[in-house]
Amino acid sequence: MHLINIKSLTESQILDIYNLANELKENKTEKRLDGKTFALFFPESSLRTRITFEKGIKELGGTCILFPPDTLDKREELEDVIKYLENWVDGLIIRHSDLAKIKTLASYATISVINAMTAEDHPCEILSDLYSIAEIRKNYRDLTYTFVGVANNISRSWMEIAKVMNLTFRHVCASGNQFGEDSSHYCFTTNLDSALRGSDVILTDSLSGECRNDEYIKSYQITVERMQLANEGAILNPCPPFFRDEEVSTEVINSDYFVGYEFKKNLIYVQQAIILYCLLRQ
Repeated sequence: MHLINIKSLTESQILDIYNLANELKENKTEKRLDGKTFALFFPESSLRTRITFEKGIKELGGTCILFPPDTLDKREELEDVIKYLENWVDGLIIRHSDLAKIKTLASYATISVINAMTAEDHPCEILSDLYSIAEIRKNYRDLTYTFVGVANNISRSWMEIAKVMNLTFRHVCASGNQFGEDSSHYCFTTNLDSALRGSDVILTDSLSGECRNDEYIKSYQITVERMQLANEGAILNPCPPFFRDEEVSTEVINSDYFVGYEFKKNLIYVQQAIILYCLLRQ
């Protein structure tokens, strides 16, 4: 089995991955990947995703071989690349801007191919975030999730998981950033204050160049005052890397609204669960 994007998963599969992550948290020393080797394609700038995949594989007894993602940009056909790699590795974990390359590799592969981020989506990150939210909010499926920012890989993956898991999802940004999704699980608005009212989980991503200006920041920056518009007990989950006083204020990051750095601890367990789940169904 491959993990290409969240929309290719079912609700049952996501819950199975979460149950497997629970098992891994309870049995941290079990070497379930003993004898398995994985080729990882990551840029040098990758921090959290690469560390948690590499460490997660090694903790389960597996081995990693690292390559820069531009290794996949050579003239050699990807069909030929994957057929050679299948001789020596048990799976590919790829962070590459071009989702089409990951899909092409997966279409020819008999080993698991896992999308560790593209310009279009970030499935493992968002699967992990929802898992962490479920730990601190047992009624997580009844909450309202509000993403503040442009239409990008993070907001798309949140939209996809909202559809699969039947979550209420709001998208707030300047006009022209809506996905055009016709779904009861997706609502777009340009009015931040009205969207925050009734929201429980506030989500952000770092600003793209065209939004990194005073006018946009004034209209859409998450502050303590704006978090106070949300429901009681609301939490702020900014996707890292976040930048203080751009998409989020310094004050709100220093407040109790911010889920905190330990929120991402589960990334390693969810990614381990994704690897095992894909291998078990290969």
